[in-house]
Amino acid sequence: MKSMNDYVSDARSAIDEIDAAQAVSMEGGLLLDVREPGELAETGKAGGAVHIPRGLLEANADPDSPAASGDLTVCRGTDSPVLVYCASGARGALATRTLCEMGYNAKNIKGGIAAWKAAGGSVEHN
Repeated sequence: MKSMNDYVSDARSAIDEIDAAQAVSMEGGLLLDVREPGELAETGKAGGAVHIPRGLLEANADPDSPAASGDLTVCRGTDSPVLVYCASGARGALATRTLCEMGYNAKNIKGGIAAWKAAGGSVEHN
C-alpha cells in the first residue's frame, strides 16, 4: 500500500522544483496557491498569486470544464511557467505533477509559502 509520502516522493521525482529565491526573482508566468481558504486567511498569499485549492485543481485547469480558470488555462500548452506552492511543498508537488500531465509548464516552489516569505517575496492579505 502507498502512503501520502510515497505519492509526494513519486511526484517530486517526476517534476521540476524551483527554489523560492529563484521564484521571487522570476518575471512572467503565474503564481498558483493550492492551499485551503482558511490557510490564506491566516498567512496571506504570495503577491499576485491565483488561488485554486488542490481539491479543485483539475476542474479549474481543464479549459473544457465549466469551472475553468482563465488565469490558469491561458498558460496551458505554452512555455509560460506556472509556479505552484502550498504550505510546505507536498500538496504543491502533487498539484505540479497533475498540471504537467495536463499540459502545463509547472514547477513546484520548494518550501511553500514560508520559503517564499523568507526569500523576500511579497504577501497579500485579504
